[in-house]
Amino acid sequence: MKLKKDSIHTYSLLIFLLLSCTQLAFSQSFEEYFVDNTMRIDYYHTGTKGSETISLDKVYEEGSWSGSTANLIDILNMGEYLVRVYDMSSTTLIFSRGYSSMFQEWQTTDEALAGIYRTFHETVRIPFPKSKVQIVICKRGKRMEFHEIFSTIIDPNDPTQINREKKPMSFKITPVMENGKPHDKVDIVIIGDGYRKEDMEKFRKDAKHFNDVMFSTSPFKERKSDFNVRMIEVVSQDSGIDKPDKNIWKNTALGTMYNTFGSARYVLTDENKALRDICGYAPYDFITILVNDNRYGGGGIYNLYTTTYTRGDAIGQDWQMDYVYVHEFGHSFGGLGDEYYNSQVSYNDMYQKGVEPWEPNLTALTEKNNVKWKNLIEEGTPVPTPWEKSQYDSLGRLRTKLDRLAPDYYEKRKPLYDAEQNILKTTKYAGKVGAFEGAGYSSEGIYRPSIDCRMFSLSLIGFDPVCTAAIHRVIDFYSK
Repeated sequence: MKLKKDSIHTYSLLIFLLLSCTQLAFSQSFEEYFVDNTMRIDYYHTGTKGSETISLDKVYEEGSWSGSTANLIDILNMGEYLVRVYDMSSTTLIFSRGYSSMFQEWQTTDEALAGIYRTFHETVRIPFPKSKVQIVICKRGKRMEFHEIFSTIIDPNDPTQINREKKPMSFKITPVMENGKPHDKVDIVIIGDGYRKEDMEKFRKDAKHFNDVMFSTSPFKERKSDFNVRMIEVVSQDSGIDKPDKNIWKNTALGTMYNTFGSARYVLTDENKALRDICGYAPYDFITILVNDNRYGGGGIYNLYTTTYTRGDAIGQDWQMDYVYVHEFGHSFGGLGDEYYNSQVSYNDMYQKGVEPWEPNLTALTEKNNVKWKNLIEEGTPVPTPWEKSQYDSLGRLRTKLDRLAPDYYEKRKPLYDAEQNILKTTKYAGKVGAFEGAGYSSEGIYRPSIDCRMFSLSLIGFDPVCTAAIHRVIDFYSK
């Protein structure tokens, strides 16, 4: 059947109807089971390759719940982990939410493969329950099914279990964009790291700039009225963030750093408690961290946070910051996987052979006639979809040999980059949805839906139709 022009809108409508049905089913649950506050559950995640243990740290009562009061049960089916909340008296599932973590990414590194153990501090946030609940954390198995790895009982009426300390407001919170009450909108908080007191005006400009970039990009542009955005001004002692490979160390509020998991460009923080303590002053569903540094880099983990650098390190390359911000938000917000495969990463076997990834824009193509985005594939588009992969890969091998931190990197990269872009723009099935081999850090066995997308190449191209539909679905879940 030939793809109609409005097929993406039809797909989104079907998702909306599904969400609406879910909303009707659970609309009475919030007032029955919850009060309008937030329970923050902190825990330690310890282990190595193939082994993990979770132990409870502390439970906090924070401000008003920012999430939907209608869509309490997760139907998105994204993330490596899933938190489930059961009412103890009725054994009813009253809340669930999928997410991913630093720990699960670290498990795929050489360090974990060598049997080294590490501990990460993590958080799940839920509406504050009225009565005793069971908190269950589940992880996906080898076949993507969820299985329990941790369980605990929390009684919100036991004063010894909940930290209710009220701290004075010590950070300035400013609305960047307001469109309604937190329960009815997607709430984003923008926070900075590596900004000194004298850098605060730059942070304000950066927050506005990147917010403008986000909401000039489809589909966020069309859904702007479904979002609230606030910025929190956080002062660091030093300007910039850590660069361990250069022996550069900074004293910053959030502890963000380059060289995460050995990748010079990957920016994350392992100081989760400090981050959550600060963000808890504002209602938020999603966190974005702007780092006041000039090395190309960033990061994004589903339902954790987004990071991006904010100072260009080469003339004429400032647009790359805009690319990074939106690309990484695609990970943390939309649950989108990386569609590129020939860049240097620190992961080993991120996606298991023959196992369908949970990310909505990646497939192992285990069933060619049942591709997860088959409704967006035009009749006549072959699956797998042919493209000039060998030619593209030869250019990629040359590009990855270049030193990205060298001062002449962009000059040397330009002819290779231009040749790669020419392939993506002129290949026969450019602009079509299909199944193009090469994605998820794997040259073979993992497929992406389009030849190019914001999740594939370093360019300001938009999201492909599959990624666009996935983003709409998340927006609907938090705002409908």
